[in-house]
Amino acid sequence: MNQLVIRGATVVDGLGNEPVRADVAVRDGRVSAVGEIRDRGEREIDADGLALAPGFIDLHTHYDAQITWDRTLSPSPSLGVTTVVMGNCGFGIVPAAPPVRDLILRNLSVVEGMDLDALRAGVRWEFETFGEYMAALREAAPCANVAVLAGHSVIRTSVMGEAASERAEATAEELAAMQALVAEAMEGGAIGLGASYSLNHSGYGGVPMPSTITDLAEFDALVGAMGTRPEGIVQLASGAKTVEELETIAGRHGRAVFKATGAAMYNEQAPERSVEMFEACRAAHARGNPVYIQIPCQPLSFDFTLANAYPFFSHDAFSEAKAYGPERLIPLFRTREFRDRFRASLANPRPGLIFQGNWNRVVVAVPALAKNEPLTDRTIADIAAERGADPLDVMLDLGLEENLETMFIGQFLNVGDEGVARLLRHEAGVVALSDAGAHLTFMCEAGYGLHFLAHWVRELGEFDLADGVRRLTSHPADLYGIPDRGRIAAGAWADLLLFDPDTVGVTASERVADLPGGGKRTIRRPIGVHGVFCNGVEVFDGTDYVTNGRGPGQVLDRFAPSSALHRGNGSAAES
Repeated sequence: MNQLVIRGATVVDGLGNEPVRADVAVRDGRVSAVGEIRDRGEREIDADGLALAPGFIDLHTHYDAQITWDRTLSPSPSLGVTTVVMGNCGFGIVPAAPPVRDLILRNLSVVEGMDLDALRAGVRWEFETFGEYMAALREAAPCANVAVLAGHSVIRTSVMGEAASERAEATAEELAAMQALVAEAMEGGAIGLGASYSLNHSGYGGVPMPSTITDLAEFDALVGAMGTRPEGIVQLASGAKTVEELETIAGRHGRAVFKATGAAMYNEQAPERSVEMFEACRAAHARGNPVYIQIPCQPLSFDFTLANAYPFFSHDAFSEAKAYGPERLIPLFRTREFRDRFRASLANPRPGLIFQGNWNRVVVAVPALAKNEPLTDRTIADIAAERGADPLDVMLDLGLEENLETMFIGQFLNVGDEGVARLLRHEAGVVALSDAGAHLTFMCEAGYGLHFLAHWVRELGEFDLADGVRRLTSHPADLYGIPDRGRIAAGAWADLLLFDPDTVGVTASERVADLPGGGKRTIRRPIGVHGVFCNGVEVFDGTDYVTNGRGPGQVLDRFAPSSALHRGNGSAAES
């Protein structure tokens, strides 16, 4: 008997086919039939014409720590996500021998904007090896399916300790130990290998994250350690590494490489730079070497104060300052030397930096003093023009006046619908980079899929509903080799999203204090969502989580080769 029958839905199958009015039946966690279903189910839902789509596949999350204390993986399932990939950029919490555990958490707290006290209070260290971590995730019984990347930085830390961020070249013995850990992770069910060469990735006390200081040869050796089976992808926060360099790795090892970098996001100050990068990927595809770009569908935005000015950290002036507390920042920000150094960096920004000196994208969100309330919602550029002052001085002086408590919002990259749409349509891109679970002080982009349906499908019409859903579901699933997900078809896993296309969207950000120890984080809530199902079990009813005890999510450990490996020789689609 079918456990669930959803009747009268407008089925958007995730494969790009025209939506059809149909019933969908679920048995043993999988879709058993699509069409007119006469048999009754143990549970029946009248969709009354609501759209039924596959759950979203979120390729770029950082739930590695949170999942050990929060099986819901909040807020992602409420926002339509039924499968997440963790461990991106090479940052995670495994392997983790006891001597390096706090070091791992300290670095993670800075590079991914997490509450260190919450991490220390919340992470349940019931594992040390990758295999033990996967077993702990199965015991946690999450509400969404999870896949885990082996991580270059965390593996390097496990082998080298604090020297991982200090010494660029590993010894032959250390490299061999890292390779063994990569091979062990792949054997234990890792979906691939992640790393970072990003200028924006620093750890605790301002130290570089371990992988960022290494030569690409070390990463190449670790990719080689993934083995000879074709399953498994490579994900890289690429920093200054070029498409051509990554194409060499893709070709040598026969693996799809997924590049994440601010330089590939639309930048109104250099509008063609990102397109050139996408076109370089297209050329690599034509040579049979799949290199893809993870592209967000939302502006890259941050809420921040000058006490924790993360968007500026990759500039030279903040190389030491990013580790300071307010008591040291306040006198530093007053000095001409600091300001001149920051100005010099902004005069010639390197590609890939989050902040490129576009002060018209920095807004005063919440002044700390009542007398400054008239500045609310005004840009730093506008205020500076009114005062005839340098924008950098205006921002620093305002922050100092308010004891570094002024809340700013910056939207630095991927701003401008026409430019972003060109990238989203490009077949060298895959919609990703929600960073869900990370940067909780600044933002919550976990609702990227609902935003995509609201903004790019309904409001702008850049995608029709069928293709918009495909871009969020089967497209990322197939590129990463996640089998039988991201589609509504007989035999596929019943990961489902029931929603109203006319109202679907995501709320503005709000702050909640629900982290371990009472720490605060930023979340967003769904609009127009009527139900989310993982493996046929409802996990969110449109208002709240509805699981009783264990969640229905699976810890994914068996994958198919990336669909990108079957294209080759000029078959990459036109944008």
